[in-house]
Amino acid sequence: MTQHRPVVGIVGLGTVGEALLGMLRETGHEVIGVDSDPAVLARLRKRLADTGSDLVHLTEDTADVHRADLVIEAVPEDEVVKTEVLRRLHTGCADGTAVVTTTSSLPLTRLAIASGRPRDTMGLRFLAPPRPGGPAEPVPTAMTSPATAAAVDELVARLGLTPVAVDARHAADATALVYAYLNRAITLYERGDADRDSIDLAMRLGCGLPAGPLELLDRIGLDTALSVLIALWTRTGDDSFAPAPALTRLVRQGSLGQKSGHGFYTYDGLDAPADARRSAPLPGEGIGVHRIGVVGSGTMARGIAEMTSMAGFPTVLVARDADKASGALAQIGESLDRGVRRGRITSRAKTGALELLVGADDIGAVGECDLVIEAVVEDLDVKRALFARLGAACKPGALLATTTSSLSVSACAEASGRPSRVVGMHFFNPAPVMRLVELIRTDATSDESADTARALCERLGRTTVNCSDRAGFIVNYLLFSYLGRALNLLDRYDADIAGIDAAIERGFGHPMGPFALLDTIGLDVSLAVQRELYKAFPEPDFAPSPVLEQLVAAGWLGRKNRKGLRSQ
Repeated sequence: MTQHRPVVGIVGLGTVGEALLGMLRETGHEVIGVDSDPAVLARLRKRLADTGSDLVHLTEDTADVHRADLVIEAVPEDEVVKTEVLRRLHTGCADGTAVVTTTSSLPLTRLAIASGRPRDTMGLRFLAPPRPGGPAEPVPTAMTSPATAAAVDELVARLGLTPVAVDARHAADATALVYAYLNRAITLYERGDADRDSIDLAMRLGCGLPAGPLELLDRIGLDTALSVLIALWTRTGDDSFAPAPALTRLVRQGSLGQKSGHGFYTYDGLDAPADARRSAPLPGEGIGVHRIGVVGSGTMARGIAEMTSMAGFPTVLVARDADKASGALAQIGESLDRGVRRGRITSRAKTGALELLVGADDIGAVGECDLVIEAVVEDLDVKRALFARLGAACKPGALLATTTSSLSVSACAEASGRPSRVVGMHFFNPAPVMRLVELIRTDATSDESADTARALCERLGRTTVNCSDRAGFIVNYLLFSYLGRALNLLDRYDADIAGIDAAIERGFGHPMGPFALLDTIGLDVSLAVQRELYKAFPEPDFAPSPVLEQLVAAGWLGRKNRKGLRSQ
């Protein structure tokens, strides 16, 4: 006997409704899609035309869902509109038909009562647009019947969604944090400091996010994002929520994101953008770099030297003294041993890398290197002094790079005396693992220098993103304003560190919440980055956090010493 798959109705084919329609279609459900806007229906019919599916029926008439076994309401977040739709659905559908509202901010119990059939009504909350495997929160009221709750749980399981529980207050905090970050990303793009693909790649690879900010905005729907930002701005008066002009402009011209076929990206189907940057093929051997120098002996310097020697480049690591140089080589050897034990590399590869790696305590040891990468302490005076020495010690034509994450590359370039041959190459920690490199060129950097740096990164198996020479570049600029806002929440009496982290992780799919991330980065490192960024951007979101200052002064550094906001 063939198992019956329920017929599902969806009323409202915006971002959430269309995403659910696509997931239902892919899992073999019959779907009745309803929207009052003929243009929305025409657009969706066109996008569905190539699938050859006869499982989706589109209509303007809400009454057509009368034969559905379950109906999802996904109309705009307006209590009057939602109440009217829910009443009409309960009037047209048989008693016992489960009706689900996707409200994320309106009072669910009030909606259920106003619908006229609270036993048949419950919520299904999405903080981010639905996706296979993504989070969804089934939210019953005290009056929801067990049958309705069971029907919704079964739907969630059939769609492959991950059921989660998120406190409403924490969800509101998480939403405010994420939308301020999204708005800042639009401003970064609008100013021309980084291109669209670089912004999205940087945040995906640098922070492990499921989508870059501009991709996520397209999935949310630019009109929806605009409405949320306006509501937050009106309620709080916080100018971080004042919608970026580019967002307002796109919405006015009808570019609403994935659902309209065009937003920050252009879409030719129901899924990925058609004009996203594709991976470039690996370059040939002729990049002009054969020998590499790394100056420094800390974590970043050791990671870069390990990476370049593993890639087959003879590498010299220069430290302040012989003991530090030999200690750094020993730690690199231990790291490679761990790689062998874990099966990531072979014993032969480890031996080959160590044979290519030498240590030194004299800056003159980099004199014959084609590329020298500076990875010393994040202090501009120290870096400028080092670049002056490198400019004198390195052979003509050698490329110099700084790994700074927040300081001026131009200032380092000027000190070197060869500014056309200086770039920023911001590797992420741990360098042997993280695939992202932010490539920064100054006004003086030559095209040849930038191309050489990019080609080398590709030879190292890294992905580069381009950014202008500005404090924080892409990742730290966007990340630390977000982390700063999270820290500011701790001034509130009801702030819940674990609850906010859980809402970000469960609701938006981030690998970790802001407070766990601060512990991972290191509270001392985070405070130092905040101080540097605040010099360039004297805004509340970048202001050094008094909480961090107190914790760091007391020796609480995060995960590295198991004393932090979440690390105990």
